[in-house]
Parts: sequence; structure tokens; C-alpha cells
Amino acid sequence: MVPDVSTGSDTRGLIVYLFGPGRRDEHTDPHIVAAWDMAGAPDPGRDPAATYTRLAKRLDTHVDLRTRELGGKKPSQHVWHCPVRTAPGDRYLTDTEWAEVARRIVHATGIAPEGDDKACRWIAVRHADDHIHIMATTVRADGRRPRTHHDGQRAQAECRKIEIEFGLRRLKSGDLTAPPTPTGAERAKAERQGQTVTARQWLREQAYAVAAAVHNEADYLTVLQSLGIKVKTRIGPETGDVIGYSLAAPGDTNAAGEPVWYGGSKLAPDLSINRLRERLPDQKAADHPRHVADPTTPWRHTTTAIHTARTGLDSDDDAAAQGHLAAFGDALYNIASATTGPHRAELRAAAMAFNRARRSATRADHQAATALRKAAKELAYASNEPGGLAIALLFATVHLARAAAKWHDQRGHEQQAAAAEEAFRHLQAGYQQAAPPVLADLARRAPRAATARRYEQDVRVALPDHADRILADPTWTALTTTLAQAETAGHNPRRLLAEMGAQRELDSAEHPAEVLTWRITTQPNRRAQAARKRSTVSGTSFVSAMANPPATPVADRFQPQSLRRGR
Repeated sequence: MVPDVSTGSDTRGLIVYLFGPGRRDEHTDPHIVAAWDMAGAPDPGRDPAATYTRLAKRLDTHVDLRTRELGGKKPSQHVWHCPVRTAPGDRYLTDTEWAEVARRIVHATGIAPEGDDKACRWIAVRHADDHIHIMATTVRADGRRPRTHHDGQRAQAECRKIEIEFGLRRLKSGDLTAPPTPTGAERAKAERQGQTVTARQWLREQAYAVAAAVHNEADYLTVLQSLGIKVKTRIGPETGDVIGYSLAAPGDTNAAGEPVWYGGSKLAPDLSINRLRERLPDQKAADHPRHVADPTTPWRHTTTAIHTARTGLDSDDDAAAQGHLAAFGDALYNIASATTGPHRAELRAAAMAFNRARRSATRADHQAATALRKAAKELAYASNEPGGLAIALLFATVHLARAAAKWHDQRGHEQQAAAAEEAFRHLQAGYQQAAPPVLADLARRAPRAATARRYEQDVRVALPDHADRILADPTWTALTTTLAQAETAGHNPRRLLAEMGAQRELDSAEHPAEVLTWRITTQPNRRAQAARKRSTVSGTSFVSAMANPPATPVADRFQPQSLRRGR
């Protein structure tokens, strides 16, 4: 059951909407199911003589008295509005049940506490099977305003109780960090235009993706404009500095043909100018070279940073952990952007799903996750996907997403835990699409039997407690190829196995050989590194022998079809 509290200043206008046909004739049999006084509340839905104006005057009785006391000045935002909707699949509620819901909501939010004869006047209107609209005028009979502080949270808390008592689907409790939901008008507009998402939702995803890739505020606004998005900044009158910004989607206009603007904070709390500046320090793009001697470096760095973030979730520093999760949200966008193949769609879906998990009531320490954010930004310019190393990175994201869900769940962050779990499912699906061909190729290129037997002995010496499970793992053959590659790259297999086994415990791993394969894959080519020190010629890692790719502008990483908002 979902309540959505808002305020306004037009009593009659809201009544006209509630009892009218709706924007698409979706309102059927509008009528009052509960009110401050059922006998004293005219019902335009059932009584032809009960006009909208008459009902508005009854609701505004206390407002008008207060207006006269204030010398003709109406109290601001005096109309309180709270639609309450059941979840898809919930059972049908009768008018009597909806009336109880309405009375409990106005009591819980302070609009009309039970037994308070001086409370605000209110009505609950039903014009559909799955929801009601509660509206009130927020001036009491004694002229005071009601105490509605945190009314949205209180309405949510009451809905959680109602769900249990009424046998309805139990939804997740929020913590005021969720992004604003699209309005009914925004959804209807998207449907009319043949869009699968609203302009607000589309802008939010574009803003997140661009913020993940750029290095500073100026680049953020410039790249958004290069995507066809209109950008408007707000300048402080005293300092002349940018104190806010708004975005408008291409072709999204109002009835007057003007762009429909959304402020950054209205897209999502962490897209406000101040929150962006916390994770976009004022750095020049030139400070971050796009060319690297080894093109696999961004992939290895990001994988290592994700492993570090996974360890950070086990610490007692919640602010640092939250910072790692925020950086991981950025990393997912860049990983999806740099990825090729059919599993890219799952990675994009994971990035979008994780947006709800990247923030909570815990304030993030973004400095703690500098390494992950910096490494992930390097991927914004990576133009080649280095085979097995990309799968190793994807494997690491699967485990971090699962750890994020557990971290949020332990702290009672229900919505964030659910979002992280959804991202985990997408990442897992992407891994299951991408990994089998790479593992099969590794198995096909397995070393000779004598070499495999030598690696078997290395496993038994380096990891005696896990040796039997590793050798029985179906991916053991792929691991032998990976060990052979690592040995060629200058690593001691026995020492490397011990180091990789010590990174995290292997007891819970269903396929320990697979885990070791991807951990070893991320290790650099020591011989190539030594060669680079002796020569200006770039070396290669043992994962891939690719030439250094040209720099790719950030804007080019966004697919042209994204401008069609998913049509």
C-alpha cells in the first residue's frame, strides 16, 4: 500500500479532478467513502445537488475564517493531498475498508487525530478499484495549522500496519532517499508519445551515466548538452557561482511549447549540485590520461577496487561502506558502457536497478572510495574488452552486489536491499551469458597432462584444505590454463595460488576453481612490466595482447538510441 503526500493551494481544482472523468476517462463512479463528517460533506458523486463549489466551501470553512483574521491573506499550501494505492495483485477493498484506511491515515499524519473535534476538515474520494484520494484543508477549527511534520513517513508507517492487518502485499519501508516518482500526468504523457519511460526517468538515467564517466562539473554539463539535453544553471546573486541546475529532455515541452525543466535534486537526491560536487572534484580532464601503456589496466584496477569495496562492507565504518556503494553505482554504468556482447543489456539493467541501493540515510564518505571511482572512470575511455579480464570484473560485481544487499538488509534498509538484490540478479544473468564461452575456451587450451599434474601438486600444497573441492570442480581444467598463462607472465603458480586463496575464504564458493581462475586472471604480466621499464615500447598483459586504443570521447559512449527514451 503506497501513500504519496503532497500539498497545494487550490481546493476546488483538486475536487474537480477527483470527481471528474480523469485525464483518460479512467475515473469510474467517483464518490466519498469517508469524511470529517459524512452528513456535512456534500458528495458530488452521489448527490446531483452537491456541487463542487459547495463542497469546496465546506472544506474551506476554517481556511476562510483564518484568511479573514490574516487580513485577506490565505495560508500558503493549505490543501493536503494523499493518494493511497494498493499494490498490483492485492485483493479488492470495499468502501468500508477504504474508509478505515482513510481515517487511520489522517489520524497518523496529524491531519485529524481521533477524538479531536477541532481537527482539519477532510474527505476520502474513491474513483477506482485500487486507490483512494484523501484531501484536507490544513487549518483547524481553532485557527491553528496541524502538526504534519514527517507526514509522509508517518503515512508509510501506518500503511505497513494496515498491510499486515488487511492481508495485503507488504511493501518496503522508505527512508526519504528515494527519487521522486513520476506523476500521473508524466506517465500519461509518456504513453501518448509512445515512450516506455517518462522524461523524468530518462533524464535521471542519463545524468547518472554521465556523472559516472566525467571528471568534473563542467564536463558533466557539457556532455549532457552534447546528448541533446537542455541545461539551465542557476547563478548565486552574490557570488556568481553555479548554485543549481535543471535539465529538459529533447522534445519534452508543455502546452505553451516551452521545455519542461527538472532540477537535479528533483531527479534524485544525489544528483543535486552539492551532492555531485562531493564526488566530482574540480579536476581537469587532462589530469586523467586517456592513453595507458597497458589497455587492460582499467579493467584490472576496477576489479581490484571492487574487491577492496567488498572488504569495506565488512568494516564498522558505515560511512565508508556507503561511499563504496555510491562509487559502485557509478562503476556499473561505466562497466556496461565498456562491455560488448548480448550481456550488456543485463549490465545496464543492473546499473539502473542499483541506483536505489547507492544511497541511504547513512551519509556517504566519498573519499573512502576514491580508488574505485577513479578506476571506473578509466573504463569510460576503454575501447576494447579484454576477454577473460572483463569476465573477471563481471564476476567481482556479482559478489559485491550480493554483499551490498546483505549490508543494507542488516541495517534495515529495505528498499535498498531489494534494489541491490535486483541488481545482483541482472549481474548474475549477465555473467551466466558471458562466462561459459570464455571458460570453455580456457578448457580447450589446457596444458599437457604432466603440467596439469604439477599444478595439482601446487594446489595440494598451497591450499590443502580446499584442494579436493578445487580439483573436483568442473572448471579445474580452465584453471590449469590460467595457471599456465600466469606462469608464462612471470608468476610462481604455487605462491600465486596461496595469495589468491588468502584474499577471501573459499569455503562458501560453489565453484572454488572458478573463483581462483578469475582472481588469477586479474594479476598483471610481470615480464611485460619489466620490459616496459627497459623500453618505451608498450607491453601487454597475459590476458590480452591488444594495441593501445585511441581515446574515446565520453559522449560517444552513449548509444544514439538512448535519445529515443526507450521507444
